[in-house]
Amino acid sequence: MSDLVLVTGASGYVAGHVIQELLGQGYRVRGTVRSAARAADVAALLPGVELVEADLGADAGWDAAVTGCRYVLHTASPFPAGVPEHEDELIRPAVDGTLRVLRAAAAAGVERVVVTSSIAAIQGGNEGRLLTEADWSDTARCDAYAKSKTLAERAAWDFAAEHPEIELAVINPGMIIGPILRAEAGTSVDGIRALLAGGMPGVPRLNFAAVDVRDLAVAHRLAMETPGAVNNRYICAGAAISFPELARILAQRYRVPTRALPDWLVRLSALVNPDARTAVRYLGRKETVSADKARHDLNWTMRPVADSVLDTADSLVRFALVPAPQPA
Repeated sequence: MSDLVLVTGASGYVAGHVIQELLGQGYRVRGTVRSAARAADVAALLPGVELVEADLGADAGWDAAVTGCRYVLHTASPFPAGVPEHEDELIRPAVDGTLRVLRAAAAAGVERVVVTSSIAAIQGGNEGRLLTEADWSDTARCDAYAKSKTLAERAAWDFAAEHPEIELAVINPGMIIGPILRAEAGTSVDGIRALLAGGMPGVPRLNFAAVDVRDLAVAHRLAMETPGAVNNRYICAGAAISFPELARILAQRYRVPTRALPDWLVRLSALVNPDARTAVRYLGRKETVSADKARHDLNWTMRPVADSVLDTADSLVRFALVPAPQPA
């Protein structure tokens, strides 16, 4: 009988693709959902997965969730649509939820846990040079989201050091794009959705190191399976792509704005536009990270970013999450 893998946050964007990858490789998969109301939707989308109710904010359900599992892939974590009123709205759920999963896994004799972190735990305060897994964000120079990812990952490594009986590996993805699986667009693909939806006079000059969610799912499986992945973190992201470049890729198929907006105009818009206010935080920053370690240790590969951008757009159109766009 194949090994049983627990994937936390089964209704999530990343988790859905991870579950599909695991099922396709012959694993038995159990997923957690915050409430029974979500279970029916997830079961219809991902036939073959066993679903259990467990919320990262409470202890109930986690012992049952990890029972019998050889592996746990902890993908669930809050991702903000905007700036929270207080940073603890992100930090406490991220840190406490990660420790809750690890404690339950250790008590149940789980062999390995793979935690989904972020390059946000690597680049804060370290901009302007090529970053690797040896780098850590300076929490004194991070926004709430980056601080939550950094502190949650630090907590995971501290726990693993105190519990050598459990193996730990960490995945640090960049901006996650790629096709959505349901009529629900998460924050990570919102930039592409906004371009397709129209109404933007141009494109802010933002730069992000991106990764396709399907390639990210493979990376999670490889970190779970590869003996040498234990006690390692893996950056999963390609070369930085600017939003104007991303818009030009979309323009091959859809009618979208491609003119780069001057930074001063984005800052001016931020006075009245919450979306622009979020964008301002990233103006002038270029994410430069190396995925060489994942390529070398895990034999991991990434598809061309243009394929990821267009597949994201096609899925948003297919699920009618943007008005029917005009062809290019």
